[in-house]
Amino acid sequence: MSTRHADPAEVTAWVSDAILAPSMHNAQPWQFRYVPTSGLLYLRLDMTRSMPRTDADNRGMHVGCGAALFNLRVAAAHAGWSTRIRPLPDPADPGLLARVHFAAPTASDNVTDLYTAIGRRRSSREPFAEEPVPPALLGALREAAEAEGASLSVLGAWHVEAVLDVVEEAEQDEHLSLEEREEIAKWTGAGAGAPDGIPTSAFGPRRHGGRAPVRDFAFGRPTPDRRSAVFEHSPCLAVLGTPQDRPQDWLVAGQALERVLLRATAGGLSTSLNSQALEHAGLRWLLRDPRSGSNASFPQMLLRLGYGPSVPATPRRDVDDVLEIDAGRP
Repeated sequence: MSTRHADPAEVTAWVSDAILAPSMHNAQPWQFRYVPTSGLLYLRLDMTRSMPRTDADNRGMHVGCGAALFNLRVAAAHAGWSTRIRPLPDPADPGLLARVHFAAPTASDNVTDLYTAIGRRRSSREPFAEEPVPPALLGALREAAEAEGASLSVLGAWHVEAVLDVVEEAEQDEHLSLEEREEIAKWTGAGAGAPDGIPTSAFGPRRHGGRAPVRDFAFGRPTPDRRSAVFEHSPCLAVLGTPQDRPQDWLVAGQALERVLLRATAGGLSTSLNSQALEHAGLRWLLRDPRSGSNASFPQMLLRLGYGPSVPATPRRDVDDVLEIDAGRP
């Protein structure tokens, strides 16, 4: 009996959901190729979207692609398929991040309830209310990270202050580096109609109060009609970490990150991500919670959680630009 393979139209729909994942500066560093004759989908890094100054080891690119992999898993599960993922299948080809096989669903495919959150998830640079996030919901977010082999440390008050100091130091370092500012400017401040990057409309307001770690991508560039606002004085922050710090762990981190973000979205939370300190090797390790144990030894992302206004989605590349249907071999 022949093995049933997913139809290219089905895979195209799943990839359309996959690419709604967050990525560093919304660079969308993924490239998919589906081989219908084998039923295998390949995920590669799109090195034209690399950031040599602020993501020299491509860690951020791996995390973004891992987030897209998780969305793919959820979309396929919603359609009645499970995914078998082999990460980094070819040691001689580090740009090939994953090989995905679609199969009949199994009892462990318990992510379908997150499907509707894929299209609603946003990275918000708006102020959040000072309302605390319920402990039960924070517990669910920790469980979401753990289900993917990562950990989520929700920071206590003393650690929040320490992390905010680290982020401020990263901001200062960034402003002193012309090369970093130029690289970031390449991916931010685009006008309407750009398929990638962070448009000016998504910068959020200028902060004139509060200490929430919201990155200002304006860099002094004129942003007409941009308002100012007071942000949280006591933000709810969490650090996502992994036990090791290899490329396969970065992919784990991306899948865990997206699972946390979708669970947060389903729970009514607004979220934002901050990688500023993570982009500086000397500051990244200062984000680690010393009480969190070995599972969070390597910080991969700083998250801000809370209750905020709805915000529009950032742009995405057309699925035809990121997916190739090919009858050949990888």
